[in-house]
Amino acid sequence: MLLNLLLAFILLMGRVSSDPDPLQDYCVSPPHSPHQHIFLNGNLCKDPTKVTVSDFTTSALSKPGDTRANPFMTNVTLTTTANLPGLNTMGLTMGRIDFGASGVVPPHVHPRASEVTVCLDGVLLVGFVDTSGRVFTQELHPGETFVFPKGLIHFLYNIDTVSSALAVSGLTSQNPGTQFVSMVSLDSKLQIPQDVLKKLYHINDQEGYVASIRKNLGS
Repeated sequence: MLLNLLLAFILLMGRVSSDPDPLQDYCVSPPHSPHQHIFLNGNLCKDPTKVTVSDFTTSALSKPGDTRANPFMTNVTLTTTANLPGLNTMGLTMGRIDFGASGVVPPHVHPRASEVTVCLDGVLLVGFVDTSGRVFTQELHPGETFVFPKGLIHFLYNIDTVSSALAVSGLTSQNPGTQFVSMVSLDSKLQIPQDVLKKLYHINDQEGYVASIRKNLGS
């Protein structure tokens, strides 16, 4: 009897596939409604008879971004279902990354995507940290490519102090999500208690360092 149950369980598990990766941080089930709509990947599907070639093309990445709009001197432009409707359910997106002189995309993670980056202009220093604490860094010159594993902290930096740089990235999710390490801990909407941060960063806060950092980050 036990052997039969075990065999049945093995056969059942062999037929069950894993859940697909989520496209959002969470998805709370709404109350049941007789008029409830059906959504696909967070977006309703267009009537297939009304789909045109324009749904599968975009010029969103053709224009340089304003690198002076933030203190990091970078600008990231992403393809989304808003500017590229045919992207929906494809499980990928692309981004244009413009760097001003010494521009940096600070350490961050994409919880739902791996990323591959191609340097198109300038020289970039890129890298990531694995879960054992090893750091992998590389200089990228035009035409060279680097991959960032899913969910690991990584960064991109224009090492040129005078000239700009340009890169294009592909990510393996329609909605990869982005969390900047410094901003998550120090500039979140509902702030992490200062006592936690002081212990985390070994800060003696007599001079108000935590408040000063939060002010600099715009919190």
